[in-house]
Amino acid sequence: MINSTSGSGLLFPKGGWENDETVEAAAVREAIEEAGVKGDLKDLLGHYDFKSKTHQDEFCPEGLCKAAMFALLVREELESWPEQSIRQRSWLTIPEAVESCRYPWMRDALVDGFLKWHAVNSEEAFD
Repeated sequence: MINSTSGSGLLFPKGGWENDETVEAAAVREAIEEAGVKGDLKDLLGHYDFKSKTHQDEFCPEGLCKAAMFALLVREELESWPEQSIRQRSWLTIPEAVESCRYPWMRDALVDGFLKWHAVNSEEAFD
């Protein structure tokens, strides 16, 4: 997990994707940029709705967004990464991560998405 640049609590790397990339490529890029980790992108855990202050405008005053969350098997921790000066990564147990999540939708992704996925895929996913 990574620290938030705008408040307390921890987050999973997230962000938008460019017009020329897939959502999967964006997930890999965001993990590198924000957390400084590389690995194997596993399955889609689900889509989660959230509100974004940075995406509020005249066409969408509520700032409604949808995040696609993926499992990532981390294979490498980078010594330096693009957002290293403003982000710290933390390795937590799942109960610690649930407790530390800044946003309820990220907690839902962890509990309803990752834990269920891991229970089914744990033997084959991490080979």
